[in-house]
Amino acid sequence: MEALLKEAFLEALKATDPYRLTAKHLPPWRPDLVLAVGKAAAPMLQAALDRYGEVPYHLTLPKGQKAPGLKAVFARHPVPDEESARAAEEVLGLLQGLSPRARVLALVSGGGSALWCAPLGISLEEKRALTEALLKSGASIHEMNAVRKHLSRIKGGWLARACAPARVLTLMISDVPGDSPSVIGSGPTVPDATTLDDARAIVAKYKINLPAAVSSALAD
Repeated sequence: MEALLKEAFLEALKATDPYRLTAKHLPPWRPDLVLAVGKAAAPMLQAALDRYGEVPYHLTLPKGQKAPGLKAVFARHPVPDEESARAAEEVLGLLQGLSPRARVLALVSGGGSALWCAPLGISLEEKRALTEALLKSGASIHEMNAVRKHLSRIKGGWLARACAPARVLTLMISDVPGDSPSVIGSGPTVPDATTLDDARAIVAKYKINLPAAVSSALAD
């Protein structure tokens, strides 16, 4: 029985290996830029580099992970920090001036919501406080991300908009129930179906006390 359980466990690990899954679904064309973020970002990126050779890339990982041979920004998760903001600004900067012929490959996995933090209408400290309040409130990941997407310049499809007029292909590895692409890493390349009304309703549901700047941003 022990041998059977060990074999089943190893097969499960093999089936969910980020490197293998990414390599299986990489496009035939060579990207002009690869953006990788999340807890599985290092092996996902390595699969792309092994396929295409040297291509420009940006990698953002949770602090504490290792990425031998890869240049990375290590940011805090699940509450963003200054490195999260730096990583997001670097990514947005790389997207400036892309041509219509350029192709961006985005590799997104769990944790991307915190690792790329580009606050909209509020400060980093206010975004941090809101994230901590949401974590303590009992809100689901779907609810948390619905609020966070409306306070970001990168979540909820804004990364894809920043890539325009270049084309973007996204490969995602899910860590959320239901596997909705709009929720994984707060869907940086996926249109947001939630509204400001939804975000305000979630805040009210969990009786979260918001700083004035956050309330103002969610009312705009």
